[in-house]
Amino acid sequence: MNFLTDGLQFNYDGLIEKSVSIGLQLLLIIIGYFVLRAVGKKLISTSLSKASSKQRISTSRMMTLEKLLINTYGYTLIFLLIVMIFGVFDIQIGPLIAGAGIIGLAIGFGAQGLVSDIVTGFFILLERQIEVGDVITTSGYNGVVEEVGLRTTQVRSFDGTLNFIPNRNINGISNHSRGNMRAMVDIGISYEDDIDHALKVLQDICNTFQQDERFREGPDVIGVQELGASEITLRIIGHTANMEQYGAERDMKKAIKEAFDREGIEIPYPHQVFMQRKEESAKP
Repeated sequence: MNFLTDGLQFNYDGLIEKSVSIGLQLLLIIIGYFVLRAVGKKLISTSLSKASSKQRISTSRMMTLEKLLINTYGYTLIFLLIVMIFGVFDIQIGPLIAGAGIIGLAIGFGAQGLVSDIVTGFFILLERQIEVGDVITTSGYNGVVEEVGLRTTQVRSFDGTLNFIPNRNINGISNHSRGNMRAMVDIGISYEDDIDHALKVLQDICNTFQQDERFREGPDVIGVQELGASEITLRIIGHTANMEQYGAERDMKKAIKEAFDREGIEIPYPHQVFMQRKEESAKP
């Protein structure tokens, strides 16, 4: 009886000792994981920053590569973390990998979409079709690229919505952030106004904006663009630095409105005319 009691006590002590040992190992592994993750992210960011300054890599390209490398590094650390945890519990990883290979072969035909995502993402990165910070239109989405990965691309719409687009669904990309952009302003005047006077006022405004550092070329008055039902449309076109066209257009529209008010040039707007017919009372 005492022998059994002693044996049980011995097993109990051994279980406590083993549990403490496993707990300490797990704690050290987890601490090491977080330390390596933080150090690795710092090293990746520092290395890319130095490479960017030496090789003159664009900021958007550096951000794209940084996010991709950090994600890949994170996946690698997670895999190593799982392997080390299995090692703590004396679980052989070899048979699991072999089993995973068999399972992977069985579901391989169902993972064609994932393979297509990775292949498409690889060529998007290789050909530098888009980069972090670019304004793009693709697959019905319009917004700013926040992350380009091997499986998905993240695009934030201008209303703040973050869209996760599988790379295989990206069919044609319109990149609005490459090279100089066109700033175009159409303004309408009434048929009663003097066209030549209005064109001169617009050109004076264009001459002022030609000194604006946002413009790379122009702006200039193109002339009469359209004869509408109630207005004559005049057009101004210039070329601005990347992503500066929207602010330049807003400022030009404000300046045009103020100048037209000073010169007495009317900008037509819809009018509604109400006609009321009064019937004569019947004669007796």
